[in-house]
Amino acid sequence: MAVWYQGKPAQVWVIGKDSPQPDWVEQAFRQQYICWMDNHIRVLMAGLQASLATNLKLGATGSAAGGGFVGYGMYQLGYEGDVLDITNHRIVSAKRFAKDYQVVED
Repeated sequence: MAVWYQGKPAQVWVIGKDSPQPDWVEQAFRQQYICWMDNHIRVLMAGLQASLATNLKLGATGSAAGGGFVGYGMYQLGYEGDVLDITNHRIVSAKRFAKDYQVVED
């Protein structure tokens, strides 16, 4: 599924135990960056397409000079029907996805 967010392409996955999984989702499950916990997933956002610049911006890494707290706010929870946007490091509800994203038919 081709998706655009704020005029830029985005890679997304509609969260669901039976929904098709792109390669990056399968890899994230293998590396345990995403794992199922009952009826929802826990996502280690810092592990998905990890970028030091992005992690510093999000405050996911600490430094000797302060800034950020390692481990704080690194996990997000998503429920079936929510959408995981790896490009923008966020999980959005189906309602928010329908409002803010544009799905482009192939």
